Amino acid sequence: MATNLERFREDLAKLIRNGQRLRLSIKLSCFPDKYKTDFKERYGDKADEIIAELPDFRAEYQRWYSEALTLLEQLLPSRVADFARHYETPKNRKSLTNETYRIEDYLQGLSATRGLDKVAGPDAAVPHFEQQLAIVEAAEARFESSLFEIRQLVQADLFDSDLAAADELVEHKFARAAGALAGVVLEKHLSQTCSDHKIKVNERKPTISDVNDSLKAAGVIDIPQWRFVQHLADIRNKCDHARTPEPTVEEVGDLLAGVRKATKTLH
Repeated sequence: MATNLERFREDLAKLIRNGQRLRLSIKLSCFPDKYKTDFKERYGDKADEIIAELPDFRAEYQRWYSEALTLLEQLLPSRVADFARHYETPKNRKSLTNETYRIEDYLQGLSATRGLDKVAGPDAAVPHFEQQLAIVEAAEARFESSLFEIRQLVQADLFDSDLAAADELVEHKFARAAGALAGVVLEKHLSQTCSDHKIKVNERKPTISDVNDSLKAAGVIDIPQWRFVQHLADIRNKCDHARTPEPTVEEVGDLLAGVRKATKTLH
């Protein structure tokens, strides 16, 4: 079942795809000879079919604009005025020129001439729409960045909670249990770091050492950091295996301090 965030991401991606099709449509309308030739060269016999499937800019733009405006108000409110400026005719406009032409003029079919010379026409709307589409595409990047930040904050809170629980266990002399819990936090953090850097760990059930090796091989961590994590892994292993000597409170204290450092510094 799709989450609200997944639906939001899908709606945003669809908005960008529709915007890209509208961009082709307005360019084809304003520069038919150039873009029909480009389509023929790129798509061959399918060019006419693809052109026929493009949306009519004048018919579809207003809906796209409304959806994009609503999205920007949530994700990039600082760009809303800039986005609208490319659509709305300037309030203090004294004459219609290429500099004062807007998408609203295009939708109304306006143009301006001086004698036999064209002063401004529909093609002046093209760069305005391209700017609007670029702003929406920037919103997608911001959305993904926001999700990353939220995920990092939530994960940090969860780790702090787990480590606080491990502190409680140490205080009550349950050193082995505390070390095992700290080891889980370390493993999750390193695995997330691999995921963030798109590093694939080949092992089916990777250990801390496996993930640590992968991070070093990818250049995310250096040798001193790798050795530091390996030392923490050794203490964790001592806590996890019943046949090993009982870990001391001091060792587990070192593990907890090390895991806290790793979660704050290794990204």
